[in-house]
Amino acid sequence: MISKTFKSCGLALTLLAASASLYAKNNVVVVATGGTIAGAGASSTNSATYTAAKVPVDALINAVPQVKDLANVSGVQALQIASESITDKELLSLARQVNELVKKPSVNGIVITHGTDTLEETAFFLNLVIHTDKPIVVVGSMRPSTALSADGPLNLYSAVALAASDEAKNKGVMVLMNDSIFAARDVTKTINIHTNAFASQWGALGTLVEGKPYWFRNSVKRFNNTSEFNIENIKGDQLPLVQIVYGSDSMLPDAYLAYAKAGTKAIIHAGTGNGSVANYIVPTLKQLHDQQGIQIIRSSRVPQGFVLRNAEQPDDQYGWIVSHDLNPQKARLLAALALTKTNDAKEIQRMFWQY
Repeated sequence: MISKTFKSCGLALTLLAASASLYAKNNVVVVATGGTIAGAGASSTNSATYTAAKVPVDALINAVPQVKDLANVSGVQALQIASESITDKELLSLARQVNELVKKPSVNGIVITHGTDTLEETAFFLNLVIHTDKPIVVVGSMRPSTALSADGPLNLYSAVALAASDEAKNKGVMVLMNDSIFAARDVTKTINIHTNAFASQWGALGTLVEGKPYWFRNSVKRFNNTSEFNIENIKGDQLPLVQIVYGSDSMLPDAYLAYAKAGTKAIIHAGTGNGSVANYIVPTLKQLHDQQGIQIIRSSRVPQGFVLRNAEQPDDQYGWIVSHDLNPQKARLLAALALTKTNDAKEIQRMFWQY
């Protein structure tokens, strides 16, 4: 059924395979985690109503046989889950599996198929904890494999092409969606119903056309081999507890207090505007920081721009942290990793500047 669904893509992908001679026959491992790219609907017209994480990795690869012209492709089923259900446990497990793969001399690149809901978080986490210069490409789709004009086949083909390219080395973890190559740090999902769902306010690293990457910028932040975090140094299946509170008008302090009671070590305040905090919430956050040692990190619900330190709130005076341009969900991950090393607010702030 899947092969029939992808048949309409066959001619285009066959033409794209002609560009395979640009690449050496590198070895690429497709690490599947589930998500929409492995989803199936009741009919070909169900592109929004479907069940995620149904198609196994071998079927995904076999449905796009043209990837074999790009590289020696093998598959690993790391997870089989809708990405909104991923927790720290799955994230750490995936990172450890990917880490073991990139250490093998026989592996030249990694493609991770992933649901789009938390794709940006997984990509950013791997960007911070995997020490390698080998290409790691995270890819998903907005339509299930059974849908008319499913975007998964071309996305997977392009992701393999990118992971097989020697030009993609030492670029950090990348996200390949809709022909665009994004840095894991910057990319975010911006719409939930179209195939051009991912964007970065700082622009894409490049684009992939007919199986060839074209580059336009590099990431200047620390990642992979230059990161001070390493999955091999993280024990257990949980990260320090960090939670997010979404800012709005007419807020109550109850959410912050409940998270404190649950044992959170840091709270990401996804504030309005410049990470603003309502004057009636400030006393609660000061109390949690001063009396319970909970780190207060100001992020913003605004999708572009960045939070200025000591603007809106006297961060230096309160001992608070700003997330700079990291959105709340990525700020949560960096804060959790930071807390595996230190509880010093100045040190954590340094990490937010550098990553």
